[in-house]
Amino acid sequence: MTPPGLPNAMERPHFIGIGGAGMSGIAKILAQRGAQVAGSDAKDSETAGALRAHGATVHIGHAAGHLAQDATSVVVSSAIRADNPELARAAELGIPVVHRSDALAGLMDGLRPIAVAGTHGKTTTTSMLAVSLSALGLDPSYAIGGDLDAPGSNAHHGEGDIFVAEADESDRSFHKYTPQVAIILNAELDHHANYASMEEIYASFETFVGKIVPGGTLVVAHGQAGAAEIARRVRGNEGLNVVTYGEEEGADVRITKITPRGLTSEVTVVIDGRMLTFTVSVPGRHYAHNAVAALAAGVALGIPAHNLASALGKYTGVKRRLQLKGEAAGVQVIDSYAHHPTEMTADLEAIRGAAGDSRILVVFQPHLFSRTQELGKEMGQALALADSAVVLDIYPAREDPIPGITSEIIITAARAAGADVSAEHDKTAVADVIAGMAKPGDLVLTMGAGDVTDLGPAILARLTD
Repeated sequence: MTPPGLPNAMERPHFIGIGGAGMSGIAKILAQRGAQVAGSDAKDSETAGALRAHGATVHIGHAAGHLAQDATSVVVSSAIRADNPELARAAELGIPVVHRSDALAGLMDGLRPIAVAGTHGKTTTTSMLAVSLSALGLDPSYAIGGDLDAPGSNAHHGEGDIFVAEADESDRSFHKYTPQVAIILNAELDHHANYASMEEIYASFETFVGKIVPGGTLVVAHGQAGAAEIARRVRGNEGLNVVTYGEEEGADVRITKITPRGLTSEVTVVIDGRMLTFTVSVPGRHYAHNAVAALAAGVALGIPAHNLASALGKYTGVKRRLQLKGEAAGVQVIDSYAHHPTEMTADLEAIRGAAGDSRILVVFQPHLFSRTQELGKEMGQALALADSAVVLDIYPAREDPIPGITSEIIITAARAAGADVSAEHDKTAVADVIAGMAKPGDLVLTMGAGDVTDLGPAILARLTD
């Protein structure tokens, strides 16, 4: 096939927030395609270093002077505020501003895209597809919301004709894509700054499904209420093939057995009338479901099911998705990106299944004031699955504080659910707190979408003192 070229206005792009998970992947693919990539980020990082290794210019801090006058576009995400000095400078110079989703959509032109959307599991499912398709020698392009095994491994420009992309529904930007195959893992009320009701979420997903190319396929979870409702609404769409997967009767791709084996699972499915058994190298029922969604999507593109099932065993995890950070003094430290109650519950249940009689200690950092306001009670209830938990202050990300919304909402709910939980307002004290609690055989889980991930190495270091 003819290698895809550069999308319009992407010869010399400037990324504001180039170190972010989604932005860095697009920047890397553009650099691999020959673009002169530049950008800025609030702080230096391993991801920024990886981009420099691909020839990108990365400035630290945001300043108008970082934007070159000959830039052909400025790429932004929904997290970039209107008062950013580089964005203001772009307006002065008349440089077009391109949303991240439009840039990603341009990268997919001329290829066969698989877009992975839905609540909980997008990064994992996208990663499973990227790894397994690569293992089969298909060399797909991909853009993932997390690193596979090293900084900058969240994206790749491949020579094959498949493009696997994580499709973000949080800001409706997934409406920009026209996939050949789309996956919807589930739909729940989340992203409260952009969606006021489940009806709005359903409508947004219907728009996404409507972008699937004629003759394309929607792969959708059969046993998840939100996903099932979307499937019901779109099943009559002309030119759309709908494939359901799950453990329940009636699923097109039926999961008949999930057998936990320590930190892995063995999964048996019936697909196209044939039974297949394969290994998923991460624990937990929800990760098994993610693997089956990936299997169904690959088969929809014409890849033999038995080949893909075998290749899915090559996936060994993605950073921050139940990632083992290390072991010290007989204590394992694991990092989890879970920040929504459903994700928290799923990861805690997965770890509980693998832990046996070991204690589970959680360090949880709530993510966003709006999410805590809407779901703080449910977060606290999820923490009751741990033996003990320490709750940090809310990580604000892009939001300003909301009066009266603090971590105390979560702590109160957790205690009401019977949890042993305490507050810790000083993040730097957490390593000492956990070292004082942990005993040989315990599992420590750092959990949340913010910078709680940085605490793993500190906890391990303190445990070795």
